[in-house]
Amino acid sequence: MPAPTALIAEDEPLLAAGLHAELARAWPELVIAATVGDGHAAVVQALAHEPSVCFLDIRMPGQSGLEAAQELSEEWPEGRPFPLLVFVTAYDQYALQAFDAQASDYLVKPVQPARLARCVERLMQRLAARGPAPLDETALAQVRALLAAAAPPAAGGTARLEVIQAAVGSTVHIVPLAEVLYFEAADKYVRVVTASREYLIRWPLRELLPQLDPAVFWQVHRGTVVRASAIAAAHRDEAGKLHLQLRERPEPLVVSRLYAPLFKGM
Repeated sequence: MPAPTALIAEDEPLLAAGLHAELARAWPELVIAATVGDGHAAVVQALAHEPSVCFLDIRMPGQSGLEAAQELSEEWPEGRPFPLLVFVTAYDQYALQAFDAQASDYLVKPVQPARLARCVERLMQRLAARGPAPLDETALAQVRALLAAAAPPAAGGTARLEVIQAAVGSTVHIVPLAEVLYFEAADKYVRVVTASREYLIRWPLRELLPQLDPAVFWQVHRGTVVRASAIAAAHRDEAGKLHLQLRERPEPLVVSRLYAPLFKGM
């Protein structure tokens, strides 16, 4: 049986080296396949090495550990063993409650040897029990639940947006949210798409999401949020990919497998 492998994603080199050293003591058989300092690199290296376990720092430059987990769940090759996920975080009671509620393992920085030993014991048991388990609906449901539980609350408690302010040159357009068909992340911007035109706003999608009513706007991909009432149909292609047809726009929207259960009844 091949030795288990791991990826460490931690933006602080000393903490990454410390975790590496502690893992070497607690789990000598474990091979560290890659150590990276940001969420994007974590996704690239995890897809390249397909490790048994990913240790993901929650707060990293550019892309968080949870966002990396989300992307991995969307991009992971069909039928390949999906890694166990361990989140590493500074003390944050809200985050810890979220992980506890989803029975997901986590480590608090700085990592304590006794806590890591318990984590390693659980990981070894899970790897032995499950064998080469592919990404299944149970794993997808856990990632969805973690993303929902760890999402920041809307500003002002339950406040929701009613308009979007989009600057075009020297003009600020006031776009009623009722006219928006979908939002799509585009580099450092978000595309705001209506039936007749598009706007760009400098507002990360992860910060925009808590301001939207989840009953009205559905996330269908890590970079796409669509108005549910704008969806005319959902079609699955020959490769099994789900695509949405909108009522007032010609372009199809891809649904990732993470969010495909939204359309089981369609």
